[in-house]
Amino acid sequence: MSGRQGGKAKPLKAPKKGPKDMDDDELDFKKKQMEEAKKLKEMAAKAAGKGPLASGGIKKSGGK
Repeated sequence: MSGRQGGKAKPLKAPKKGPKDMDDDELDFKKKQMEEAKKLKEMAAKAAGKGPLASGGIKKSGGK
């Protein structure tokens, strides 16, 4: 019993796929996705600068 036999065997690496030819529809879709991701990132950065939206919640009174 060698120490290497136990456990799950690692799968062999698949060969890398070559560059894929994309038609106009795929290019448009990819461009649209990139723009949406950019907008989302900008909105997240904008929202991060502000404080909490709902600042209600439990208010603690001064000491008794």
